[in-house]
Amino acid sequence: MKEKAPEFKIQGLGNPTVPSPSISGNFIPDSKRVLFDRYIDNLNATQTNKVTPPSIEIAGPRQMIYFDPQKVNAAIVTCGGLSPGINDVIRAVVMGLYYRYGVRSITGIRYGFQGLIPEYCHEVVDLTPEAVKDIHMLGGSILSSSRGSQNIGKMVDTLCRMNINIFFCIGGDGTMKAAELITEEINRRDLKISVIGIPKTIDNDLNLIDKSFGFDTAISMVVNAIQCAHVEAKGAPMGIGLVKIMGRESGYIALNAALAQNDVNFVFIPEVPFDLEGEKGLLKILEKRLQARNHAVILVAEGAGQDLCTDNNPDQTDASGNIRLNDIGIYLKRRIEEYFEKNKLELSLKYIDPSYTIRSVPANASDSIYCEVLGQLAAHAGMAGKTGMIVGLYNGEYVHLPLKMVAFRRKVDTGGNLWMRVLEATGQPVSMKN
Repeated sequence: MKEKAPEFKIQGLGNPTVPSPSISGNFIPDSKRVLFDRYIDNLNATQTNKVTPPSIEIAGPRQMIYFDPQKVNAAIVTCGGLSPGINDVIRAVVMGLYYRYGVRSITGIRYGFQGLIPEYCHEVVDLTPEAVKDIHMLGGSILSSSRGSQNIGKMVDTLCRMNINIFFCIGGDGTMKAAELITEEINRRDLKISVIGIPKTIDNDLNLIDKSFGFDTAISMVVNAIQCAHVEAKGAPMGIGLVKIMGRESGYIALNAALAQNDVNFVFIPEVPFDLEGEKGLLKILEKRLQARNHAVILVAEGAGQDLCTDNNPDQTDASGNIRLNDIGIYLKRRIEEYFEKNKLELSLKYIDPSYTIRSVPANASDSIYCEVLGQLAAHAGMAGKTGMIVGLYNGEYVHLPLKMVAFRRKVDTGGNLWMRVLEATGQPVSMKN
């Protein structure tokens, strides 16, 4: 069966008839697009058949906008787990709306989507340039956050009561799914409210997005942890530095950090199963490594090896519906110590878990630049009357993507170049399954 081409059409609230107040003149027409890469190889064939190949709308300011800036009421919400750069994005959206368009009413919704549910009684925040001018120096979110689903109808009711015209949602795949449902409810009621997503996942695993903000900062912080683990491992006979980091469903942080700091000997990610026992298992290979080099550094993503520690499976879900993971770091620490004790082998194991430290720090320079661009582009899209979409980086271009295209996670390609480079850098076996 022939694969169906993806749909990248961006919704609009109506015909944009208001001249943009921008004085830069650097406007982007809706007709400027980038080809969807999976279909570039077939471009000649599609041209021959007179079929237009799928393409994606380029982000940027439009010459004509939909909303009258003086009458706009905008709102911003942050949801899900923390990530470096959230405050940078908030600041960029506020500054872009205020100074580029002259929007004077911008509201911060506190504690995620709970802030749109009256029963929680969360107060809102007035976001002005003065209020946000220094927040990029802080970690976390000045609006705070929350997890869990809320009643879509009640949230839209609140947006209506607040006379919100543009609603900016900063969050991960769950937040983007909720934003899509909010958009659908707004459309069903025939309301003129723009919903713009700014995707956030520290794990860098959103579909089609080259890089999510906070990822560069996370790698830098993990590199620091690896350096410490390496020092500890070399500081004692038969030393092991074991580091557990984020990576619930994908191992992008672990792999990139291992390449950035080439002191890691074993990397374990959710996409690649491994054994502990047996000739190909970690314990036997780790013993050989220590006998040969007297030290080892292990980096494990939190979602790796969940099939191994079923003896302590909580079988529960969090407020967002995610399965609560077993602590693979603590489990590996215990199993390694038991193995070496049983075989009367010397061991000095140091365990490091910097996860929450990494999530809560301010963004580094690279992420700050990226967040500034995302916030500015989100403001442009909202003022142009676009809706049901996100701004993101795709194949090196800043684009508009429908919410439905990014509301799920991608995995590491275990046959791809990234995983192969890590195997070469660490020297670990291609397979550690018996």
